[in-house]
Amino acid sequence: MNAITLDPTIWTRAGEAELDQAITLRRAIHAEPELGLDLPKTTAKVKAALAGLPLEIRQGPSTSGLMAILRGPANGRTVLLRGDMDALPLTEDTGLAFTSLNPGAMHACGHDTHVAMLVGAARALCDNRDRLTGTVVFMFQPGEEGWHGARFMIDDGLLDPLPDVAFALHISPSMPGGVFAGRAGPLLASSDKLRIRVIGAGGHASMPQDARDPIPALCEIVTALQTMVTRSIAVSDPAVITIARIESGTTDNVIPEDGRLWGTLRTLSEHTRAIAHAGIHRVAEHIAAAHGLRAEVEIEHGFPVTVCDGRVTDLAARTARALFGESAWVTMTHPMMGAEDFSYILQKVPGAMAFLGASPEGGDYRTCCALHSNRMVLSESAMARGIAMHCAMADAMLGADLAL
Repeated sequence: MNAITLDPTIWTRAGEAELDQAITLRRAIHAEPELGLDLPKTTAKVKAALAGLPLEIRQGPSTSGLMAILRGPANGRTVLLRGDMDALPLTEDTGLAFTSLNPGAMHACGHDTHVAMLVGAARALCDNRDRLTGTVVFMFQPGEEGWHGARFMIDDGLLDPLPDVAFALHISPSMPGGVFAGRAGPLLASSDKLRIRVIGAGGHASMPQDARDPIPALCEIVTALQTMVTRSIAVSDPAVITIARIESGTTDNVIPEDGRLWGTLRTLSEHTRAIAHAGIHRVAEHIAAAHGLRAEVEIEHGFPVTVCDGRVTDLAARTARALFGESAWVTMTHPMMGAEDFSYILQKVPGAMAFLGASPEGGDYRTCCALHSNRMVLSESAMARGIAMHCAMADAMLGADLAL
């Protein structure tokens, strides 16, 4: 593969120049977080920030997401840069001056910074449009937090024709500031929702022999699922099953008629995912039957595995080092079991996602509040590096010999 030939100072300077406006936009979005697929205030802020730039804007009927297309003077490759826009259903407790004004909604996953960095990159790349050897598509996507926003935008035809290659950044307070991290192959897991209902027959607590008590079976299913994982699934291709909620009964002297379990399944391959699905049905249904009960199992397919192309990951590593030095990139030794709907893009297009460290100033990244905490805070200065990385990756992906 060709060496990185870009001039890193162009994009590092651009990142620094865009930082103040990125901080202003990030804080405005942070103060008015929105959930799900329809984010009218956030989308309006993005459009206002992009106004006047030489961009073609496209939107679909299913979400408030948008694509902003920058066409360079040469008719070359098309690359996609993505930033997600939605918040989480949390009540913020950070004490920030720009804290959420919407009770029950908070940007606790850093998507506000993702939007601000992508806008900054769009502005910088527009300023350098004449050097682009192809087209850059900026994807501002709602509904990443379990709403399948990327899939809806794909179904709306917003990625048609498909780009040649894609890249995304995800900020993290649990990494040293300004450091990028990623890996080839599986980066993040699939994520499915489990719903198990065990049905018996209610009765008096003093006469369990006359009832069919679902509670012992529920407890047995919880522990048996963990045994199933360790005895059916190889540790080299793992699965994680977490039962996070158990519900049954109304009082202390009545055996309930039924009970329910809620949980998640995470895997790093479709092979293990299929084994785990079959095992969940088998364990729940057969344990219930052994107790004279009946089990109903529902598994809701969530995001697929986020699989990064090795060529694009290698390009990201070399680009980060060209911009900021050898210590700016860390190759992850193993995947994380979180999930990402950028996986839908990577099913269609070769590409990669990388993490960007943004641990708060004066804190310890190993002990600070992590993503999805209602106390999570970030170092905004890291966004300058994120903007530069987006720009440099667009430049590099347009020009590199990736043999796609």
